[in-house]
Amino acid sequence: MSSRNDEPRSTDDAILDAAADLIVQLGVQRTQLSEIARRAGVSRPTVYRRWPDVRAVIGALLTREIAGTYQHVEPAGEDRESFVAGVVEVAVRLRDHPVLGALLHSDSDTLFEYVFDRLGTSQYRMLDALRTAIEAGQRHGSIRAGEPAELAAMVLLIAQSTVQSHRMVAQLLPEQAWRRELATALNGYLAP
Repeated sequence: MSSRNDEPRSTDDAILDAAADLIVQLGVQRTQLSEIARRAGVSRPTVYRRWPDVRAVIGALLTREIAGTYQHVEPAGEDRESFVAGVVEVAVRLRDHPVLGALLHSDSDTLFEYVFDRLGTSQYRMLDALRTAIEAGQRHGSIRAGEPAELAAMVLLIAQSTVQSHRMVAQLLPEQAWRRELATALNGYLAP
């Protein structure tokens, strides 16, 4: 998934890549630690030294994939419109991510536990990035006053719920409308 390129992969990335492939191909319920190890080209004890079970591997995979997704989207500027465009782009990429989609279809309980029920590593990192960008937008004058951490939390909630509910309203909100309306909601919330 996100670590695949021409550089040599670490053992952790090989394991997480194998888990991602299995989740996409078979779903979470049929993904087993022994098969993850086999596909990664490592022994089961090698996997167990890093993670105690498949759920822990999935947690690490989600952290890597979510963090990798938002780290590859750079806002065009420090203004509100650039910030919102970046948030919408991250939302689209997460919405269409093959691993997140496979989890949503095959084991939504796991996805909800790691993404929607509690704040995990990836959400804390995302909140920090959102807060930093909001502070820049406030200095720019295009984002309203308010506690940046609180604004970041609400932006995360708005975007996350929009991603989570996309399939439910896909016929009512075709792609361009979905993007436009998410941007409108975020711009309206953040405008001075």
